Amino acid sequence: MANINPNEYRDLLRHFEECRPFFQAIGNETRAAIVMDLIMAGEEGHRVGVICDAVHLSRPAVSHQLKILKEAGVVQMREEGTKNYYYLCIGDHIPKLRAASEALDLFVKTYYNM
Repeated sequence: MANINPNEYRDLLRHFEECRPFFQAIGNETRAAIVMDLIMAGEEGHRVGVICDAVHLSRPAVSHQLKILKEAGVVQMREEGTKNYYYLCIGDHIPKLRAASEALDLFVKTYYNM
């Protein structure tokens, strides 16, 4: 392994730090299962009851996890009359994730010759 340039190391750390809220939100097994369910739901999204069935959790437990995902900007809710639909909305995270991926790719190519 080559010597690590501190500036490139800091750049990689900075990009991962910018992605931390996203990673923390999806890093929980239950929230990851909810995200996978919402991926399958597509643009229509799912109501809480459908998500509960998919992840085998109670409504309060799913609602709590959805709140965390909403706060992190991973999920949004759409109201249709009296029904609420949750859907994946990661557009704001994509530029940060791409930058982190590119920094990681450069880091690996430079210091691990891969």
